[in-house]
Amino acid sequence: MPPAEDLHERFMRLFLEQEPALLRSVLVFVPHRADARDIVQETAVALWRHFPSYDPERPFLNWACGFARIEVRRFLRTRQRRAQLSEAAAAALMIDEDASPSWNEERARRLQSCRELLAPGQRRMLDDYYLNELPVTELARRHERSEEAVYKMLQRIRHALLQCMQRKETEFAG
Repeated sequence: MPPAEDLHERFMRLFLEQEPALLRSVLVFVPHRADARDIVQETAVALWRHFPSYDPERPFLNWACGFARIEVRRFLRTRQRRAQLSEAAAAALMIDEDASPSWNEERARRLQSCRELLAPGQRRMLDDYYLNELPVTELARRHERSEEAVYKMLQRIRHALLQCMQRKETEFAG
């Protein structure tokens, strides 16, 4: 077993490299950035606790997403009033941690295809929120809308993407 410092350094390198992707995956289910960051923080604690059992042959992000799903479910159970998705809907959307990379790549292609069907303003808002990590207050200012309108628009965009993904999944399976 490597010394504790080596283990800690290895964990920190892996976690920090994947933290943005982990945050984006949590934001799909918990749209408020502060809540999503709290979930990622709780996920990090759980990951560190279980890091000695991590198999370096497996992708770290897939392993970490498994822990994040547990934290998302916990959050949705305890704060269901604020959650934008029910626990059942979130569970249905989550990618199985053992899914093959080719399946994930196909899913990413479908998501990109669905994203391209959005209006340009919707794509900009989506990019500003998820990729550029702009706070809702800044989005409201940039898009000349109220904060409440931004939250509602993001919710409608996520719903439209989910419906599109479900249609594409049905088409692909059929």
